[in-house]
Amino acid sequence: MPGVPGHQPGPTYGQRPGPVHGQQPGYGQPAGYGQQPGHGHPQGPPGWPYPTWPGRPPEPRPHGLPLAGYGARLIARLIDFGIVFLLNAVVNGWFVWRYIEEISPYLREAVRRGLAGDSSTQGLPQPGEQTGGLQVVILLIATALWFAYEVPSMASGGQTFGKRVMRVRAVPVEADQPLGFGRALRRWSTLGLPTLLWYCCGLGLLLQFVDAVSPLFDHPLRQALHDKRAQTVVVQLPRAASSAPHDPANPPGDTP
Repeated sequence: MPGVPGHQPGPTYGQRPGPVHGQQPGYGQPAGYGQQPGHGHPQGPPGWPYPTWPGRPPEPRPHGLPLAGYGARLIARLIDFGIVFLLNAVVNGWFVWRYIEEISPYLREAVRRGLAGDSSTQGLPQPGEQTGGLQVVILLIATALWFAYEVPSMASGGQTFGKRVMRVRAVPVEADQPLGFGRALRRWSTLGLPTLLWYCCGLGLLLQFVDAVSPLFDHPLRQALHDKRAQTVVVQLPRAASSAPHDPANPPGDTP
């Protein structure tokens, strides 16, 4: 209150708080508090938003790059799934055809009874003896193809073909560098290994669905469960740098 000895008036609404008279700048405040990036002030850890006053902080820019949007990540993943599906059609096609042959008598009779309004299961022909073995082989091959397609490319450059098309890249949270094989394997296994559980009443599909939608509920870095396990974040690359690693000394805005 005015007139009270030792009382210092606080900042009015819309003003950034400054140091109190007689105190050194930054006393009682975190480094960079109320400062905007790009003015020579120290920055926080990668991925942390700059604090502002008042209002919400801006979105994090890990290593100077914006976070990839949900739409771009989804399209990139669908492109990759399409490529893996085509690889399975070539490599896994014969096993899938044999599997369909083994279960087709059961399916035909079940469909015929369903159309006739008969819900009984007595007397249905049983699937062939090789059905279980073929199912395991198909899932093993599908998982191996997905691993071979994704892990090496993510380890070396943080991008699959789909991510290159959409100009998104996965980078470690702590540094802008290649993921390496171990981190790429941890990232893939969280989403890819549940493929082996597809035959367990769709349990694998459920786990993969939860992982796929998890970025929608994560703030502020939009990390999926596989990102959290590998400590990675997905960023959007500028067009000029979509095929080259980001250089911290040359920010995207300075690229001609």
